[in-house]
Amino acid sequence: MIVRERPVPAPERAAGPPPAGPARRLRLIVSRGAAAAVLAALAAGCTSGSSQTKSSGPDSGGTPSVSAELQSDYLRVVHNVLPSVVQITTSAGLGSGIVYDDKGDIVTNAHVVGKDHSFSVTFANRQQLLHAGLVGVDPADDLAVIRLDDPPSGLHPAAFADSKNVQVGQIVLAMGNPLGLSSSVTQGIVSAVGRTVSEPAGQGSGGATIPNMVQTSAAINPGNSGGALANLSSQVIGINTLAAVDQELGGAAPGIGFAIPSSTVTRIADQLIKSGKVTNSGRAALGITVRTVLGADSAPAGAGIVAVTRGGAADRAGLKPGDIITELDGTRITDVQTLTEALAAKSPGDQVTIGYSRDGRTATAHATLGTLPTS
Repeated sequence: MIVRERPVPAPERAAGPPPAGPARRLRLIVSRGAAAAVLAALAAGCTSGSSQTKSSGPDSGGTPSVSAELQSDYLRVVHNVLPSVVQITTSAGLGSGIVYDDKGDIVTNAHVVGKDHSFSVTFANRQQLLHAGLVGVDPADDLAVIRLDDPPSGLHPAAFADSKNVQVGQIVLAMGNPLGLSSSVTQGIVSAVGRTVSEPAGQGSGGATIPNMVQTSAAINPGNSGGALANLSSQVIGINTLAAVDQELGGAAPGIGFAIPSSTVTRIADQLIKSGKVTNSGRAALGITVRTVLGADSAPAGAGIVAVTRGGAADRAGLKPGDIITELDGTRITDVQTLTEALAAKSPGDQVTIGYSRDGRTATAHATLGTLPTS
């Protein structure tokens, strides 16, 4: 069952840390032919993985000691990146964000900003509370940009890495405001890359299927969504967004967190800053409108085509309204969601094989995917 946590409200308080921001649940889909796993997930911040130590050798009796070089690396990254990470307070609670440029633009998650258009922003190295307004939101990628009304001097924009260079096993530091504990820094590793994660509709989002996410061993806690996942070169490799909960056991799945890759962040943020909206989604599409079709046993049996865009990928492949898509490149399609997830793992221009049924007969079509239009 896919469910959603309720947003944590921002009640009046006398003391204590500020409330955590909206929580979220998701279904995790491992992309490109890997086995799929259904999980619930809670979005927000990050906590630590295991510390890095090394043995000091046989003469020390096996007593471990912290590597001075590694510790220096950690300290340098914190010094370089933490000033770029801010706390964003909304009407629903709080989250995190990253200073994107020296004009006062801050990138964060769409589910952090929710439906608000004005925000309070706090920096790790500044005491004053600053105000910001909404620049644009991209719910499909769970990203948003806000802008400071009166940007202070000396802003510290983050450096964003090329996601193609992220490797499994890299040490990463997560920075943000988990559970209202401002400017927290924790650590983990890159556990996997190329994950496709789907989350249901909720506050500030119509539901998102996000491809190519970075999986990390850093835990995700409410309030840290929108914060930085940084490598030891002081580059942001992703925005902390989601974490997994074991649905069967009803508890957290330790060490399974997800960050939106930095290349997606920069591509979307640049468009939001320039136009206030996404003008090039970069996502693959068939050019069809679909609905979930139920079989004789009332179970989902495919994605039924309701309409076909003239000249689109499906139209060129000979698909018609009334056809029921049941497979895409070997992935079984049972409903609209599974089709969306399969397409999220593809790119415009990819050639795919589509299995479908028409008037009770099965058939196969070959299509070259187009680009998902933007609103």
